[in-house]
Amino acid sequence: MPIIAIICSLIFIPWIIVRAWLTPLPDTIQEQANNAINYKLDGIIVYVDQSGKPPAFYTAGWKNKENKVSADPQALFKIASISKLYIAAATTKLINSQSLSLNDTLAKLLPELANRIENANRISLRMLLQHRSGIPDWIDDPEFPWDKPPTDVDKVLQLVLDEHSKFKPDSRYKYSNTNYLLIGKILDKILGYSHQQYIKNEILEHLSLTHTFSLMSEVDTADIVSGYDSHYDKDVKMLDFVSPGSSMVSTAQDVGIFLRALNDGSLLNKEEQTLFSSIYMYEHTGLLPGYQSIARYHKDIDAVVIQFVNTSGENTWTISEIVYNRIVKILRRKT
Repeated sequence: MPIIAIICSLIFIPWIIVRAWLTPLPDTIQEQANNAINYKLDGIIVYVDQSGKPPAFYTAGWKNKENKVSADPQALFKIASISKLYIAAATTKLINSQSLSLNDTLAKLLPELANRIENANRISLRMLLQHRSGIPDWIDDPEFPWDKPPTDVDKVLQLVLDEHSKFKPDSRYKYSNTNYLLIGKILDKILGYSHQQYIKNEILEHLSLTHTFSLMSEVDTADIVSGYDSHYDKDVKMLDFVSPGSSMVSTAQDVGIFLRALNDGSLLNKEEQTLFSSIYMYEHTGLLPGYQSIARYHKDIDAVVIQFVNTSGENTWTISEIVYNRIVKILRRKT
């Protein structure tokens, strides 16, 4: 056993993580994608859009390992919390058009929940957008049925109603998926129709994104990459998560085009861009059973890099981040 592996075991760092980190950096992104499969990742898709160069795709491993279907760069993927960027952009547009105000309280916007969410009269839309509400995260509820997630958003919300807040509103930051579930409900009410349709009308069609969908039910599941998680002994693709901010399905290229437009001002007008900058971030990650995604823009090399990995559990999130960071290093070295 290598001495470094013994040291790692003594300080509780899994050897597989150290190997992924210490392996010499390859010359190409494709080599790095190939290497990623050596670290218990079932499949990987990487999309790179760097200024002055044509978009590039890199894949390794499987789209479906049971049937030996190779990773497909054009396949659909559950992008999980990257969905929040689309909701934040949609909310920005509605605030800019004065359909909403950042200072509107949850009690005002959803009065039916005023007595069921602590501090509803003090929690503003801004706090929901910025994860500063103190509302518990439905994902942390020990009773959440991961093997059969509810297909009714209200049943997901029910898990946190009448619970105590985690902290006083706006006193600190704590990421909570419930914030964006509530924003989805607010948008539905203000619009008089689904926020998913608004996102399609104002964002997806504007950018000609024909391979992005708000819900898994909108697509042929055969087109979705299979997902694998260490807690399950089978493909978890059919687990359907519908909560706003967690439910979208897209291709790596479509996510990359959206992220580029969000960053370069071609999606939002000047006033909207200023507003968005004050309320949310310009990158995101996503995690659901069987699906890990990273979407970031790197200003120093003017590059959008999207990475999808269809494995979760154990050490795979850390390994996925290591692989992503090494890909960006390869890009920087070649720039």
